[in-house]
Amino acid sequence: MAKLFEPIAIGGLRLANRIVIAPMCQYSAEDGAMTDWHQMHLGQLAMSGAGALTIEATAVSPEGRITYGDVGLYDDHTEDAMRQALQSVRRWSDMPLVIQLAHAGRKASCAKPWDGGAQLAPGDANGWQTVAPSALAFEEGENPPAALDRAGLDRILAAFSEAAQRSGRLGLDAIQIHAAHGYLLHEFLSPLSNNRTDEYGGSLENRMRFPLEVFDAVRAAFPADKPVTVRVSGTDWVEGGWTAEETAIFAQKLEARGCDAIHVSSGGLDPRQDIPVGPGYQVPLARTVKDAVTMPVITVGLITDPQQAEQILVSEDADMIAIARTVLWDPRWPWHAAAALGASVKAPPQYLRSEPHEAGRILEEMKP
Repeated sequence: MAKLFEPIAIGGLRLANRIVIAPMCQYSAEDGAMTDWHQMHLGQLAMSGAGALTIEATAVSPEGRITYGDVGLYDDHTEDAMRQALQSVRRWSDMPLVIQLAHAGRKASCAKPWDGGAQLAPGDANGWQTVAPSALAFEEGENPPAALDRAGLDRILAAFSEAAQRSGRLGLDAIQIHAAHGYLLHEFLSPLSNNRTDEYGGSLENRMRFPLEVFDAVRAAFPADKPVTVRVSGTDWVEGGWTAEETAIFAQKLEARGCDAIHVSSGGLDPRQDIPVGPGYQVPLARTVKDAVTMPVITVGLITDPQQAEQILVSEDADMIAIARTVLWDPRWPWHAAAALGASVKAPPQYLRSEPHEAGRILEEMKP
């Protein structure tokens, strides 16, 4: 069997294969609540044959949203809207559903990408005051965030905990904590965005403290038999910033606390980043982490060819492959990968007759 289509366990959750659909923001929520767009978007991806589907970055508080169109899970209204969307998806698919819990920190309060994506000032109708470890703006000219005090830190810890409880009530199969791409928890980790002088700044141990506290809060609030994972940026791609070696240490700390898997991405913290973009450019970062931990490591980034994905796993650079824009472009990518590698995936019975005669037996009936 192709490695890409071997089953794998994330904690107590068994995945049919090693393809994970990464979280992709849709900027289409209304006051944090999912709409019928999310039902359509998640529904098509839940029929893709991947091992798991991750719901987009979901803010644990209104001010933690990247844009005013972001999904949230912070009150009964947002919980009920998500429940309605997921009920429809689950009716037709048995694919495990993961939620990414997030707080955007200083990169919050922005316009939607197709409207330019610029930060919106607190006085704007769709803007608000951002918060961060330190009062350092992401880009020159932006409204600086308010540095979090003890009360602010406690509110965010409580918000992550409450969102995890809501995730449990919704029956979600796993949680991924977003500690990447320059958002709040990554801002604590990197010395480029964290110049605190208290126990949450300075040394690596101190910079890791708050993200680890968030992990502990989420782990304690989510059912013990369901996995909690973390997404990290493996490097800032800026001199003097967060490094792959620090990521490996952070991963070890997470694993010791019960983390079930780690998803290694990169960048997003500093506009000066110099990223050597190319096929599989983040795979070496995943390998650095994989050499330091025993929990499954997920890699992502310009992995578009099935043979490329297979080779990453065979070389043991990572344990799983995440796809994002690739699956937006081709929502049946796992089907096509199975055909290329001589494997099979589950598909709804309504679609079984779409299988090309020359492809052989690729599609197996999905029974939600």
